[in-house]
Amino acid sequence: MSLPVLPMTGGCFCGAVRYQVAANPLLVYACHCTDCQTQSGSAFALNMAVPADSFRLTAGQAKAWRRVSPSYVRTASWFCPDCGGRLYGERDGRPEAVNIRAGTLDDTAWVEPAFHMYLRSAQPWMQRPDSGQCFGTVPDDFRALSKAWQTQMGFVTNPR
Repeated sequence: MSLPVLPMTGGCFCGAVRYQVAANPLLVYACHCTDCQTQSGSAFALNMAVPADSFRLTAGQAKAWRRVSPSYVRTASWFCPDCGGRLYGERDGRPEAVNIRAGTLDDTAWVEPAFHMYLRSAQPWMQRPDSGQCFGTVPDDFRALSKAWQTQMGFVTNPR
């Protein structure tokens, strides 16, 4: 498996909003909840959590849409005001991380989810993946999953 090249870059479909990430991701996961299906127009959303202080917009300005998530947390979804492409999100209670829609990266060749969540809402034709853990709803411990994934990817050399 290849690794991301830093800084990672990405943006919306029309190119009006661009971003850069200067640190390795914390975690990549697929969410199959019905909200993510509706927002992505697909069977799931592929999300990549990154340290908030490593993320910055390099062109354009994103617009926010605020709501309460299926797990009852206030979120802000940021998208391009020109093409409407969703780029990233933020959650109350987790200011240290930004969740990027992994498909908006310029290089997605290395992206593979560590786990799949909300499989109880997955499309009936969706086959359980052979790799990664699977959860019917939300995993109990994102931090443990993140640490294990970072170690597996080689981002953490001395896990505690």
